[in-house]
Amino acid sequence: MLAPLRRHVVDPILALLQQGLAPRQLALCLALGAGIGMFPVLGVSTPVLTLLALGLRLNLAAIQLVSWLIGPLQLAMIIPFMRLGEWLVGAEAQPLTIEAGMQIIAQGVLQAIVTLWDAIIHASIGWMLIGPAAIYVLYRLLIPVLERALQRLKPAPPN
Repeated sequence: MLAPLRRHVVDPILALLQQGLAPRQLALCLALGAGIGMFPVLGVSTPVLTLLALGLRLNLAAIQLVSWLIGPLQLAMIIPFMRLGEWLVGAEAQPLTIEAGMQIIAQGVLQAIVTLWDAIIHASIGWMLIGPAAIYVLYRLLIPVLERALQRLKPAPPN
């Protein structure tokens, strides 16, 4: 189980460090990819992250890799973000489950947007409370981890 994780996640990240990507820049890529990748509106994170990567001159592959990997968690967090948003604005809880949401989406994207508009707004509000703080904390935690990883990757100086 750990071998695929190492091969598909850890090794590509270490390769980016070996290719010269600075730990702080890679930490920002990973934090933005994870945080924005969890935005609870499907289809939004990819273009937003692409624009951020291009605008901030970040590694597009790293950002999109993390966003793709975080996809299952994004789906799992839609309802909790929606409930948080409902609580924040004092709205009544909508009787929505993941299964019901997927059935609505199967009817077409536009129909889903119309039907789920309140849920989309509430989930977005919930993410806005958690997302930016999570991105910042993850960024700050990743910097020393990636700096240590880079030190371990550097060859020892010859004696």
